Amino acid sequence: MAKHDLILLAIDASDILKLMDRALHAAGYEVASVHDRDGLDKSLQEAIPALVILGEKFAKLDGVSISGQLLDRFPTLPILLYADHDKPGLAKITLNAGLSNYIFPPLTMEDIVSYVGQALTRARHLGDWLRREVKRTTSSLAEKAKISESERSKLEGIISNIQDGVIVLDDDKNILLINRSVREMFNLAEKEVVGNPIEDVFLNADLKALLSRSSESSLKYHEINFDDGRVFNAQFTPIPKIGAAITMQDISYIKELDRLKNDFVHTVSHDLRSPLTAILGYTELIGRTGPLNENQQEFLQRLQGSVQHITALINDLLDLGRLEAGFDTRREFVQLEGVLKYTLDMFDPLAKQKKLDLHINIADGLKPLRADPIRVRQMLDNLMGNAIKYTPHGGRIDVNMSMHENQIILKVEDTGPGIPQEEQSHIFEKFYRATNAPDGIQGSGLGLAIVKSIVDSHQGRVWVESTMGKGSSFFVLMPTVE
Repeated sequence: MAKHDLILLAIDASDILKLMDRALHAAGYEVASVHDRDGLDKSLQEAIPALVILGEKFAKLDGVSISGQLLDRFPTLPILLYADHDKPGLAKITLNAGLSNYIFPPLTMEDIVSYVGQALTRARHLGDWLRREVKRTTSSLAEKAKISESERSKLEGIISNIQDGVIVLDDDKNILLINRSVREMFNLAEKEVVGNPIEDVFLNADLKALLSRSSESSLKYHEINFDDGRVFNAQFTPIPKIGAAITMQDISYIKELDRLKNDFVHTVSHDLRSPLTAILGYTELIGRTGPLNENQQEFLQRLQGSVQHITALINDLLDLGRLEAGFDTRREFVQLEGVLKYTLDMFDPLAKQKKLDLHINIADGLKPLRADPIRVRQMLDNLMGNAIKYTPHGGRIDVNMSMHENQIILKVEDTGPGIPQEEQSHIFEKFYRATNAPDGIQGSGLGLAIVKSIVDSHQGRVWVESTMGKGSSFFVLMPTVE
């Protein structure tokens, strides 16, 4: 038995914890105990133990779920599950979770040491087998990797001549290869860059932001802008045993088309608003010129409703244009819960009319935002308006607001029809409406696009979770003032 193996005990304080600590110390093991999930994660970061004994219930959390998360990070880590008592199905659960074994009272000191010894022995045998397999596989790969010089030249020729920019990095983000397109993009000419850190060679701020974001995961979309107006879409893809690759495609023409489209929509919307306002004004004056019969009044009301609908659509388009153009620069301290009160007051009559069950849960101690209060109000109005609009008569709406570190999380949950899974990724696009939207509910398809633009302009995030037939939950996460 190794006398210095570290055994980590993740068990709630109890007599069995003391017994295990005493037994393992007496057997020559090093023993450490943790009492919550944060402590467990911190201990694993500081030193990977030889074995973990994890309670079936640990700090009010499910031990089996925790063990699954640990094995995702440390696949060969032996884990013993401690249960307060044996029960049917526990052996199957342990086996399915990939744990070494499970133990339960009554336990003696000898039993504890025996279970630990068996688990460590099995883990060492598995480790020896893995090392043999890795060595065998590595030898095989080394043979297969011996490509001819002509094949290597052919590969380099292909990479050098494709139109997309390609940068290949090693694990330390030193440059292994760049192609001709990248040299032209960044005006590198024949400068020798291979072997240099990428951040020393490329000073573009967007590319540096890509490298910073890539530490979280692979990236499929990241815009790189140049001073001359060129725009490239970049992807960062990790390559096992090599490092990573960055590929870039020129999307300048797409961005220009998008700009022209937005300019056109903004111009048309602006030019339409004045005559529509005049039409609405004259329809209101018609009733003052003399008495109208019943049919004339109905036609006039329909005309006014249509003009108001189109005017609202145009106002939304103009708002969206201003947001996308970056004109939304007003910032002041805003208490989100205070703005929410005004929104709730505005929609209260409609909620009562539909007999909706509103539940508002606002946590104490919310920090202020550095935001535009008008835009924040607009965001809340759109989210609440959608929830009330799509929730059927007698349904329920929950609004929750809480702090997470230095961010406020807003959740608006309704019991409407839900959004089809395949459409959820498009729901924040302009003019997009779910195909299952109930008949008779009007909408421009711009409300959620405006919400996303407002949230993005405040460096926040918005997303939706929805189940068909049960409802939708919209989440907004916004940074607070530190």
